[in-house]
Amino acid sequence: MAEAWKLIGYGSKASIEAALVAQDLANDWDDDIGLAGFEVAEDKPDEWRLDVYLPRKPTVSDKRAIDSLFAEGAPRFRSKRLPDSDWVTESQKGVDPIRAGRFVVRTPEHPAAPDGVDLVIPASQAFGTGQHATTAGCLVMLERMRREGLVPRNIIDVGTGTGLLAFAAHHLWPRALVTASDIDPVCEIVVESNARLNTVPLGGAPGQVLMRTADGLEDSLLKARGPYDLLMANILARPLISMASDFADAVMPGGSVLLAGLLTSQEQEVRRAYRRIGFRLARKLERGDWSILWLRRR
Repeated sequence: MAEAWKLIGYGSKASIEAALVAQDLANDWDDDIGLAGFEVAEDKPDEWRLDVYLPRKPTVSDKRAIDSLFAEGAPRFRSKRLPDSDWVTESQKGVDPIRAGRFVVRTPEHPAAPDGVDLVIPASQAFGTGQHATTAGCLVMLERMRREGLVPRNIIDVGTGTGLLAFAAHHLWPRALVTASDIDPVCEIVVESNARLNTVPLGGAPGQVLMRTADGLEDSLLKARGPYDLLMANILARPLISMASDFADAVMPGGSVLLAGLLTSQEQEVRRAYRRIGFRLARKLERGDWSILWLRRR
């Protein structure tokens, strides 16, 4: 076993996600340096931690390379030796495959599950504690929608992040138009890369996934591709409430929304906001402290 070291730093979700993307784009990045970012706690989704793994004691050059990933100043890192450890194994802790119904979400380092639908997301985009629960819950709910006869032809994933839910929807309804959008422009690069990993075709035709950088639904292309009969949004309770009217305008009568990223303690407030504009609960499930809602528009 090689000597292994870990650096631990804290920052905002935006700064750490941007650093992870910068590492992915760096042509001269040292592959011996592995990164994984994730939430600190379920009730603090904007507070993230970055773990950096090395098969050696960090050098000045290593630290300089890590700091260079942060455009607005790197966090202060503390170092920790991991004696008698396989650094590759250590770097994969906390990003074990997630099984949700037939879906298995894994990093490229883990083997494909022989009995599941494979969704591959790199460890550098590792889900935090909350994302594990909400993502798995969304995948289970999507499968339930399909079992209960939902056949959407026009789907959008708002706040897509890695593109995972859009890819899952593409698998379940391979002939549908699927749109993925996110306010963060770096997600466009991430989604395109992950689409290649998952052999998901990109484009604007039925059976393909179209990625768009947009602030919510205020975008000419997203409006032109609507109305949608399934809208997915795994974000946070406040944005879900503030965007309720925009979602209603984008979803056709009889259409569905899949909402996640809300704590069970926030569920009633979210449901009230959607009930006022004509949505009714079709199904719900809970994963730990998180609620996943399937609502249908009258």
